[in-house]
Amino acid sequence: MKFKRSNHINQRIERISTSHLVVGIDIAKEIHVAGAVNYRGIELGCPISFSNDREGFERLLRWVSQLQKSNGLSRVIFGLESTGHYNVPLAKWLLNNSHEVVQVNPLTTKRNKENRDNKPSKNDPKDAITIADSISRGFYSEWVWSEGVYRQLRCAVNEQEAIADDLVSVGNRLQMLLDQVFPEFTKVIKEWNCPRGIATIKAFPLPKDLVHLSAEQIIAGWYEAGMKRAGGARGRECAARLLAAARASVGITESTEELARDIQRTLRRYEMIAADKEAVGEEIEKLLGQVPETDLKPLTELGLGSTSKAVILANTGPLRNYKHGNQLLALAGLNLCECRSGKRKGQIVLSKRGRRQLRKYLYWAVVGLVANHETFKAWHEHNVQKLRMKKQRSIFKLIGKLTRILISLAHSGETFDANKANPQRQLVAA
Repeated sequence: MKFKRSNHINQRIERISTSHLVVGIDIAKEIHVAGAVNYRGIELGCPISFSNDREGFERLLRWVSQLQKSNGLSRVIFGLESTGHYNVPLAKWLLNNSHEVVQVNPLTTKRNKENRDNKPSKNDPKDAITIADSISRGFYSEWVWSEGVYRQLRCAVNEQEAIADDLVSVGNRLQMLLDQVFPEFTKVIKEWNCPRGIATIKAFPLPKDLVHLSAEQIIAGWYEAGMKRAGGARGRECAARLLAAARASVGITESTEELARDIQRTLRRYEMIAADKEAVGEEIEKLLGQVPETDLKPLTELGLGSTSKAVILANTGPLRNYKHGNQLLALAGLNLCECRSGKRKGQIVLSKRGRRQLRKYLYWAVVGLVANHETFKAWHEHNVQKLRMKKQRSIFKLIGKLTRILISLAHSGETFDANKANPQRQLVAA
């Protein structure tokens, strides 16, 4: 499967025909600004501003229609900066009305703003014209909008990421409170968020709640707090150590009642967020069951976990829409960049111009495959031992192999065959 990036760049340039009106839109929260050029980058009409609502969108289309009639242009392409979430309603509205929509990287706008007037000035009308001019020269990318189950997956995995961040934040606060009132706690119970740790915080938030109790009373308190396997030899040993730590604790003794209430409230928030995370995980499992087999099968065959499968499909959409794994690497910002001039040869680095979430989970997916998948483990050992690669470089090389395998399997419908996937299988076998 051949893939040449130069061909893709030329196709983007050739797409802008002599009959095109190219509209660039500078995005804001409430008021957008639009400017237009023809295929040569010649400015047409005057930029307009319009509100971020239906009335404003219809005003934009009336302005575009007038420019098309006055300049004899039959087609229009809209370009928006990929700045946060403010462009989503407008882009979706234009797509629903059967218009061509592309996106321009904000860095492209920033670096081309001086091309037309050789001035470092910046304002919204100038940015709109710069965006339109960039599109006329092919400096844009397709607007990727997943539909159906892929869009649902994207919403679910984004929610899961946000919940995970909240869980870490609340957990860190609870750890901070424990360090103040009972710094010896984690010396007895290593992980405060294990069942025994949570039961202890619920029943005995302060050291003074423990000092007058016996080991049996502590175990009874664990049972009352909802811990199922609180007793036994291990439970009695832990209770005895916890009792000794509480009696020798150096935690603060001022404002303990207020701190105890804070600990209990924070723990309730932690458990509520943890329950939400579990519920979203179950929802993601249901959504994965609705994904077409042609897209889910390649990920399942390689043994990727539910979260990795969900995040990859949420960010890429149908895998059959891609012709080569390099397109997935570019989408994730994992394509390579090099700075070279004359005799100077710079270091090759990752572009990181793509979706951070996809980049993170592709990395962790390959780390998991290297640990658990025999074929990927063999490839990694070959890269490190035979080719003398650093382990991290081998991981990123295998990310490229993973993306190519996924796209190939999605198109062919075949099962994964290590011999077909590895052109150097003789070297690995040796």
